[in-house]
Amino acid sequence: MTSKETGTPYYAKLAYVFTAIIGFGFLVHIGKSMLDPLMFGFLFAVLLLPLANFFEHKWKLPRSASAFLAIFLFVLFVGGIVYLVATQISRLADDWPMLKKQIEQSVQDLQGWVQSTFHVNMESQMAYVHNTTSKIVSSGTALVGSTFLSVGSIVLFLLLINVFTFLILFYRKLLFEFLLRACGDKHCDTIKDIAEQIQLILREYILGLLLEMFLVAAAACSVFWIIGIKYAALLGLITGLFNIIPYVGIFTALLLSTLITFATGALTDTFFVAISVIGIHAIDANFLLPVVVGSKVRLNALITFLGIILGEMLWGLSGMFLSIPTLAIIKIVFDHIKPLKPWGFLLGGDYVYKRSAERKMKTE
Repeated sequence: MTSKETGTPYYAKLAYVFTAIIGFGFLVHIGKSMLDPLMFGFLFAVLLLPLANFFEHKWKLPRSASAFLAIFLFVLFVGGIVYLVATQISRLADDWPMLKKQIEQSVQDLQGWVQSTFHVNMESQMAYVHNTTSKIVSSGTALVGSTFLSVGSIVLFLLLINVFTFLILFYRKLLFEFLLRACGDKHCDTIKDIAEQIQLILREYILGLLLEMFLVAAAACSVFWIIGIKYAALLGLITGLFNIIPYVGIFTALLLSTLITFATGALTDTFFVAISVIGIHAIDANFLLPVVVGSKVRLNALITFLGIILGEMLWGLSGMFLSIPTLAIIKIVFDHIKPLKPWGFLLGGDYVYKRSAERKMKTE
């Protein structure tokens, strides 16, 4: 099979495509330090654009002042969430003596179970623990150094996100005009349509994600309060915050919630908390997520899961966050370019089938 236009065999064209994808992925991986905060800055700029336009057109503020004020209000919103979580964690720190006692008792019970089940005496278990502890202490200098480096990297990362958000908001018309000139007058309408759809879908996706986080956190807090566990608000906030991490977040929230409940309450409370987190996630994944978030990006589950894995391989945790909106942008671009429309269909084929089936049912 060959291409009628170029005479190039199809398998050769396919090899070119995969080679280009691999090369692009390599460049994206080595450019993480710059591209990662730039992508977050782009997402936040899209989210804050209506607010910046409001300050600029309604309040007659300069573009720089409107962009700065929009970012400042967003930082205050995020800071409020962080402060709320920190206050709940401080309560947990105040009860540290009780937690330590509970953990020590749990460790003793675990040691007794290991001894009775695997016939490993207490002395052998403690010797293994001491050997492991000494190895950790011996590498303590490197651990402390890497910790400080990580904290410094996080601060720099957050600073770069705010800088990129401000610059994209400030130069938004310049960047858009560049795209129009680069693509030529022939494709102006297509570029405008792509830009409008990207803004709409990303804004709806981010707002839907925040709404989903709020609803899950409220439901978890209510359920934990009904169960009667001590740190219901903290565990509810943890469940809501980690729920925005696709697929992996629920397991992290489940682990933290059960550990904290086990250290502060009875075993039955731990069991009910685990069942509650799993139940809330099941309701969220099957009913809430498709309505609030899933309908915005129109990506099928297979591509979404593969994108999350690839994002984690390239950029780690931030790549998991960015994978879904990035795939949504790619799908919009593919849908507007004729040779790439089959790839756009691949990214969201199940939604096409659903819409086709719904139209067929209506005509019948």
